[in-house]
Amino acid sequence: MSENILTTEGLGKKFGQRWAVKDVNLEVKKGEVFGFLGPNGAGKSTTIRMVLTLLAPTSGTIKIFDNEVRRDRASVLSRVCGIVEKPDFYLYLSAYKNLEVLGSLTRKVTRAEILDALEIVGLQTRAKDKVKTFSHGMKQRLGIAQAILTKPDLVIMDEPTSGLDPQGMKEVRDLVLRLSRESGTTIFLSSHLLTEVQAVATRMAVLNHGELIAQGKVTDLLNGDSSYYSISASPQERAVEILREQPWIEVVSVANEVDIQVDASRVSEVNRLLVTNGIEVSSLAAKRTLEDYFLKITEGASEL
Repeated sequence: MSENILTTEGLGKKFGQRWAVKDVNLEVKKGEVFGFLGPNGAGKSTTIRMVLTLLAPTSGTIKIFDNEVRRDRASVLSRVCGIVEKPDFYLYLSAYKNLEVLGSLTRKVTRAEILDALEIVGLQTRAKDKVKTFSHGMKQRLGIAQAILTKPDLVIMDEPTSGLDPQGMKEVRDLVLRLSRESGTTIFLSSHLLTEVQAVATRMAVLNHGELIAQGKVTDLLNGDSSYYSISASPQERAVEILREQPWIEVVSVANEVDIQVDASRVSEVNRLLVTNGIEVSSLAAKRTLEDYFLKITEGASEL
């Protein structure tokens, strides 16, 4: 069996004369948190709806667990859970009863499984409360409880932190990491919140105008052609003085580390410069935020 949990080949969707998604080839590997990024209108939700068979593709194929989704729909989707936009519940029922009813759509779930799912998302003390009394963040967490209730191998989340406050975002982020690390669940996470994706994703893909413009390990993509670097050096004050004396080096900030901007071809010169001046360099690493990378490649693609 392939290590890929989800694969799309030449996937496309056309509405009238416009391609909303065109020739998208994704590879999502077992056990990873896969970030799916793109500006609004890039085609992310359309792609997810095709993967979940909520929308028929115009072209291409989708395979999950090495099975063609549209051909083996029932068997494949029984091992998949998708949270598209905001989860919906029976507001007049309790959290426990909602999970009992919704879980039974896939298979009979036990009381222990329901309580365990509620405990994982921190809602065990609200199990008997009606969902209509829940905040937006609590409903999002209940949606994740529903997703993990039947122990799926693949969880697809479309904007799971939408509308949440910072604490709610952190709770969802921690849940995603816990699912991945403790259960080995593969997470496909679509979001426009770049810092959230950078905090949890191991690999990612970027969609722009319906076309895939980047895919790979997050660290590789961010550091591939970075001009920003962080340096841990001692004594730091003297290191900063030496760096600022060089017209080809820009010292961007100084905190626990020294952040600089320099041409990638001259990074080895930076290290040599410091060492030959008696500075102990403990680390020199490329540094670029996902926002920097995202803006660069999407703006570049827009100019093509």
